[in-house]
Amino acid sequence: TENKHRRCGGDLKTRSTELGSAITGSPLTPVLPASTIVKKSVVLSSETRKELAKQAKVTKEERRAQIDERHKYLVSRLADGIGLSEQQVEEAIISDDKFQLIEQFFAPSGLKKLLFFYQDVLQQKCNTSLRSDGSTNSLLQKKLFMTVGSTENFTGTCAFFLRTSDKIITASNVSQEVNFGVFDCTNGNILEGLEFFLSQIMIPALKSQQNWGAVKEGLKNSQIQDFLYSVDKFVGTLSSSRQNIEDKIQLTKVDIDIYVSNLQSPSDYITAG
Repeated sequence: TENKHRRCGGDLKTRSTELGSAITGSPLTPVLPASTIVKKSVVLSSETRKELAKQAKVTKEERRAQIDERHKYLVSRLADGIGLSEQQVEEAIISDDKFQLIEQFFAPSGLKKLLFFYQDVLQQKCNTSLRSDGSTNSLLQKKLFMTVGSTENFTGTCAFFLRTSDKIITASNVSQEVNFGVFDCTNGNILEGLEFFLSQIMIPALKSQQNWGAVKEGLKNSQIQDFLYSVDKFVGTLSSSRQNIEDKIQLTKVDIDIYVSNLQSPSDYITAG
């Protein structure tokens, strides 16, 4: 009887193991300790990161080979406008996952604008290994990157290139067909940055411009004068609004118990009102 029970117990154990294997669709394997699994994932993650880094290096070199005089013009203007070296700007551009936007900007009837943000971005520390819990060390660092202008919050400096026509951008016409500007929004103060850009850069440039295309007489033209007046008025309104926001109304706490305690009768309340 005892042998039968042992045999039945063994059969049940074997059957339950086989059933579990059939459900999971995996072969019969011993259960590994959790520490072993973690170590294995770290090794795989490290190998994956190395492979990604290798691919990124190849991509960067391919893009570096595509750099011509048009790209160098953009790099030069960005370096001057933001305060970085040309080497830093070029490295940022060829490392950017939106690198293809530049070719779309150069193409005939291509993108009308090309935007770059230079601001603090949360980045993983260099040479930081994956922790056992899967997390990584990160910190805020300034980074120059391309953007379409609608996917990232703007908190730093925006450098922009604008096309003046639908012509293909070539090495010989890039300086004539592309305008460059910088919009500073340090610490997220967009209104102050816009006010400075309009009042200190755009309006002086407009008022000194002699050639207004099809419009004759330039600054003497009444339509041009009305336009400049409207821009001046807008900047004035913008400045006033910014100051009102910055000088927020501060309500002072007043102790009204002194006044309320002296109110005894209905007539006192009527008098106080």
